[in-house]
Amino acid sequence: MLVLIVEDDDRVAQFLHRGLHEEGMIVDRCSTGQNAIQQGVSQPYEIVLLDWALPDMDGISVLRKWRELGMTAPVIMLTARSGVAATVLALDAGADDYLPKPFSFEELLARMKAHARRNDVSGTATSVKIGHVSVDIRRRLVINTEGETLLTTREFQLLDSLLKHRGEVLGRGRILDRVWQIAHDPTTNLVDVYVRYLRSKLDDRDCSESVIETIRGKGYRLRLENEIEKS
Repeated sequence: MLVLIVEDDDRVAQFLHRGLHEEGMIVDRCSTGQNAIQQGVSQPYEIVLLDWALPDMDGISVLRKWRELGMTAPVIMLTARSGVAATVLALDAGADDYLPKPFSFEELLARMKAHARRNDVSGTATSVKIGHVSVDIRRRLVINTEGETLLTTREFQLLDSLLKHRGEVLGRGRILDRVWQIAHDPTTNLVDVYVRYLRSKLDDRDCSESVIETIRGKGYRLRLENEIEKS
């Protein structure tokens, strides 16, 4: 899981970073609101931990800006503030959850995992349209006018990652971590090979562009439906 921590208190940030890293998560950190606004939309974060009180601006303002910019990752507010009014303000601004300090790390971890499950495409959708084909999520089938094609486990996991962040660029290292649970290896072409396999099952033969776009030097992105060539 790719996580962003926005926290200016070094002690709290290090505690969170250490605990989440031990759980196998990839963790980035920001300590100011301005940096957080930029960082939050630069990577396909799967969950964000956001402190309310930052040195240059409040977390609510950061959150509102993220939502204006189209960031959809679940955000859990971490704050010493308590009470109904503060909770309502955070949720109205676009937060997905609210956890007053001090908090139990075990509770935070459980909430993070719960939000990640809710945000999982394969866990919420039964089918999805990609260009000229439909994908049956439950049965892992690509369906077109010629019939049905079964996706392998790795192909489906790759597609699931691309769907979850549709329109966003996923780097090869991020895909390796999410699909194969291995660290980035610049010598392997594993991701490129499986993208080719997946394209062969998703792409229409008459279309000049693949539904999976290659972003040179950065990675891959699944095109939005309105970007896919129609015939």
